[in-house]
Amino acid sequence: MAENDLQLGSLRRVAAMVEGQLGRTLGHDRATVWKMLTESASLAQWLAPGQIEPRAGGAVKIDFADSGTVIDSTVLAWEPERVLSWSWSHGDEAARPLCFALSDVAEGTRLDLNVQIPAGEDAAKACAGFEGHLEMLAAALEGVSIKFPFDVFLAARKAYTEQLQASA
Repeated sequence: MAENDLQLGSLRRVAAMVEGQLGRTLGHDRATVWKMLTESASLAQWLAPGQIEPRAGGAVKIDFADSGTVIDSTVLAWEPERVLSWSWSHGDEAARPLCFALSDVAEGTRLDLNVQIPAGEDAAKACAGFEGHLEMLAAALEGVSIKFPFDVFLAARKAYTEQLQASA
């Protein structure tokens, strides 16, 4: 994959965090995209098997069996078809808040993803992983099942690493 084919977001340092702003315009209505973000059967198509309890304060459990990563977190914000937020963490790990925001655009739905990573962690790797999962989400919305796109991940990680180096 050529770097100029990527739909990259931006990274910036904010206090003791690195904040990633990623996004996609998806040719589907907000209700359809919301289901992909929140329903167990849909999560497994683009992220990993898991469940999200549909309310602020609800449980988030997602199991990336291949990597051994388990997310056991809490819903921070729940505004149906508009905002979903939870921490990409487990137990006593540092908080890594995610916020998916949906809005209507002429082409369908705009999904904006805000990712916060503690400054001592590899933010380029984390955001590149989310870029791969957003590609999987776009494909799943079209009824196409794809494996994790490592070409997208590698190109995005390189580009995000360069962004962070330029801002240091």
